[in-house]
Amino acid sequence: MKRVTVVVPGSISMRTGGSIYDRRMAEGLQARGWNVGIVEIDPITHPLAPPIYSAPPQFSSIPDGNVVLIDGLAFGTMPHIIEHEAWRLRFVPIVHMPLANTPGLTPGEGAWLSNLERRALQHARHVVITGSRAKAPVQALTGWSDSGPITRIAPGTDRRDETDWKRFESARVWLLCVANVTPGKGHDILLKALADMQHVDWTLACVGSEARDPHAAGHVRKLAEELGIASRVIWRGALDDAGLEDAYATADLFALATRSETYGMAVAEAISHGLPVVSTRTGEIPSIVGDAGLLAEPGDAAGFGSLLAQALSDAGLRQSLRDRTSEAASRLPTWDEAADAMASVLTKVAESG
Repeated sequence: MKRVTVVVPGSISMRTGGSIYDRRMAEGLQARGWNVGIVEIDPITHPLAPPIYSAPPQFSSIPDGNVVLIDGLAFGTMPHIIEHEAWRLRFVPIVHMPLANTPGLTPGEGAWLSNLERRALQHARHVVITGSRAKAPVQALTGWSDSGPITRIAPGTDRRDETDWKRFESARVWLLCVANVTPGKGHDILLKALADMQHVDWTLACVGSEARDPHAAGHVRKLAEELGIASRVIWRGALDDAGLEDAYATADLFALATRSETYGMAVAEAISHGLPVVSTRTGEIPSIVGDAGLLAEPGDAAGFGSLLAQALSDAGLRQSLRDRTSEAASRLPTWDEAADAMASVLTKVAESG
């Protein structure tokens, strides 16, 4: 039986894109006969503050020779641990985005994190990236060519019966935004756009943790009040799987004014649930959505607002976009396909010298 240890920052059950990816990979590998161990190191709330003192004993507990599938946030921020353990462990980091791309960094902080990540990557047996935009930065950090051991394994979706997509819109348009409440997700842009559409009967449900950045969460809640739309915005917090399924199933339109994404997992989930999308051209959202949505440039509040206004005011347009979600969903990888690809990568690492 092949063995792999999955190392994650914080709980693997957290409702973040990275944690969901890590959990689905662990479950998929276990279903394929792998002996999967989970090591949850202390949470990393910011890449400049990793648990450098509490993590070493947890790494030391991993058996010699194990393949270690490790979240890039934990891998790249603590190269001293990776350097110490690389002689006996086979590291395969999952890089969602280069650490230097973390929003809000100064140039010096970005350079510092790039140096840390470069040191750690020298000891990677293989690198898994979730989005194509991460490939060039990883190559720059490692010095690897196109033939280097880098494999893109995009997040998956679950195939759903299209009969579950049938919706019977009332006069009110039910909007859904799924994103932890942080500055990068653009809740402020979304709320301001909706404030200009108060003559339309809409309700917005915001699903996502407010604990990741309490200051940002407090700011957008206050903004909703100042804009006079607080009574039309429902803050649902982080939901479990069943709650999230229900949120997608009962919505008419998905809206996400994100400023930056590596991939766009929430958008892919929306498409897989037959929801038309209004979002931005960042990460792999354009290829995910195709012609089943309307996309503005990231940070273009006026452009996003214009597209959202079109979708909100035109039921025919929403239906036309919804009719195209089936084809868009069929192009998305499944979690089974992603797990197969991950098992192939890890098998090569396990069998290498």
